Amino acid sequence: MSDTKPVKCVVWDLDNTVWDGVLLEDTEVRPRPEVLEVLRTLDGRGILHSIASRNDSAAARAKLEELGIADLFLYPQIHWGSKAESVAAITKRLNLNPDAFAFVDDQPFEREEVASRFPAVRVFDATEVADLPSLPAFQPAFVTEESRRRRHMYQASIERDQAEEEFGGTSEEFLSTLDMVFTIAPATTEDLKRAEELTVRTHQLNTTGRTYSYAELEELQRSDDHLLLLADLTDRYGSYGKIGLALVELGCEAWRVKLLLMSCRVMSRGVGTVLLNEIQRLAAAAGARLQADFVTNDRNRMMYVTYRMGGFKEVFRDGDEVVFEAPEGEIPPTPTYLTLRSPAGAV
Repeated sequence: MSDTKPVKCVVWDLDNTVWDGVLLEDTEVRPRPEVLEVLRTLDGRGILHSIASRNDSAAARAKLEELGIADLFLYPQIHWGSKAESVAAITKRLNLNPDAFAFVDDQPFEREEVASRFPAVRVFDATEVADLPSLPAFQPAFVTEESRRRRHMYQASIERDQAEEEFGGTSEEFLSTLDMVFTIAPATTEDLKRAEELTVRTHQLNTTGRTYSYAELEELQRSDDHLLLLADLTDRYGSYGKIGLALVELGCEAWRVKLLLMSCRVMSRGVGTVLLNEIQRLAAAAGARLQADFVTNDRNRMMYVTYRMGGFKEVFRDGDEVVFEAPEGEIPPTPTYLTLRSPAGAV
């Protein structure tokens, strides 16, 4: 695993890590100033934080509230169980792979336990905290408005999930209560930093795994032979941000989807095929067939299934590289539980 692979979430111990001392022995523990600075710095870069602490949950949460930092942590795991199990729970709740995590703890045993269970997680001694912001893995190429709002968007997602758990109807009935608006539009110059970020950060719902630099995307965005689309989603809880991207190569007889990706944050919102269906409509309006590149890897099986369930057929395969072609005929309608705003053929 590369040490430069972006860290998306840092999991923190509390005693003698976030604060000096042991909470159950001294209720007047003081936060470490360098930790507070790092927490704020990384949060501003769009890097998330969580907690894995062997502690009394009520006492620790009360102390975090008192210190004014409780809101910085998503899905904190504060109990007397294994920290490796806590990391496992956090990876599941955030729907991120272990290689997107770092773990900070003052105890060698705890670091070794997490490293043994999750070799891809980068572990750090509490004494190394001040150095984290200067490491390449903690320095995204761009800090976008999307980055700065990332924690808040996850917190809105937690509210949605709680509302769904309390909802008595079906999943589709719940989605109908969200007032979702899905917007698809050609990328502007202002969108390109976020577009690059999406290609770098999105791995699971990604058809090829290819990344594109800002310069490459800028060239493609200006090209008459390509269509670069971005999708964003809002609902009554707020914005999910720009969560989808498609790069389409335009041809007279056939269009070709070179890249299609969707943030895992919207996996449960039923919008995964909406962008693909809209590309089909745009191609049909232009009188072109639609083909799509796909590169198989160990994470994007769901995107392969998305193409097959949409009626796409393999027309070429060479090892992990596949070319799909869209079916002829009627394109599935937009789900009734969301409003779609799109170019509608204006290419």
